[in-house]
Amino acid sequence: MKFTVLTLFPDMIREGLQTSIIGRAQANGLLKIDAVNIRDYSSDRHSHADDYPYGGGAGMIMQADPIVKAVQAVRGERKVRLLYTTPQGKLFTQDTAKELALENELIILCGHYEGVDERALILTGAENYSIGDYVLTGGELPAMVMIDAVSRLVPGVLTNASSAGGESLETGLLEYPQYTRPEIYEGQKVPDVLLSGNHKMVELWRRRQSLLRTMKCRPDLFENAELTGEDRTFLEEQSSGENKDTGGK
Repeated sequence: MKFTVLTLFPDMIREGLQTSIIGRAQANGLLKIDAVNIRDYSSDRHSHADDYPYGGGAGMIMQADPIVKAVQAVRGERKVRLLYTTPQGKLFTQDTAKELALENELIILCGHYEGVDERALILTGAENYSIGDYVLTGGELPAMVMIDAVSRLVPGVLTNASSAGGESLETGLLEYPQYTRPEIYEGQKVPDVLLSGNHKMVELWRRRQSLLRTMKCRPDLFENAELTGEDRTFLEEQSSGENKDTGGK
């Protein structure tokens, strides 16, 4: 899969995505990530790509012309989706990552300063996405977050094919607690059920722990989660206080 990031700070993208799993996937030819400097498409002799906003106000606005030219140069005649990172966009979720992972190529536009000229977004057909309700200094970090989330769903990127399936939000719930050696650390013991060798009980414990953690930390996720009748009964018992046993003892 190919990602092309249009940015004023290409080194930030290159350096931020060349290590760990994403770096190995690039080295193995599973991913290709390019960073294009928008300033290279400026018609200004000083390579300026921003100017003061019409109507006044603080800060600078990224100009439409360099952005449009950069998109055209990368996209050519192909129909490649262009994503723009902005707090005003649609919330980027795990479902969004799954959808985008079906594409062969994506272009991501990183805003900076006070944003970009609206005409650039209209002329390029950009899709607005936000990674959360907060403001950052630029779109480079959101772009890297989106690339990471999408890339790990590309076949072969994760060495263990089952890794993505059991993690938080993949099932609509938060992930259960995880443990590794030693068995006892600072007086804290690994739950007995995980040492029992009883795979059926381990799976039951993990499911119930996911339900409890979601109920405590992100109850809003239940609205779209796929719950079984057994799940609902367990949650009702926990809410009413009738049964405090989570299957972990």
